[in-house]
Amino acid sequence: MSRDEKLKERWELVVKKLSDQFADGDTLDLDAIIYLIGVQELGQLNRKFKKDHKLDLMHIAICRLLEPYGYYEFDYFDEDKWPHYKVKEQLPNLKAGEQAVLMKEAIVTYFLESEYIQ
Repeated sequence: MSRDEKLKERWELVVKKLSDQFADGDTLDLDAIIYLIGVQELGQLNRKFKKDHKLDLMHIAICRLLEPYGYYEFDYFDEDKWPHYKVKEQLPNLKAGEQAVLMKEAIVTYFLESEYIQ
């Protein structure tokens, strides 16, 4: 099986499991999954978030997901226990499709490492 086919298969597994767990079977999109990862990384699972905090949560997730690729590095937790990252290397200019593939690959890796999927 090619690398792309394996990524597609694993991505579909992540989407299915998360959609079943958090969206009553409705299919979650990429942004929703990034948001869930942000909430997980923050560790404040039983809290309601305002719109601006939702964007911050997505930023946390993106930083965490791209950290293994060398683009971000964890810096510190602030007084509210929100993680902060610093940019190590600027992201390359990617087309929208290339960005989506990079994020899907990073998300699959994240869930493989946490053993959410096999």
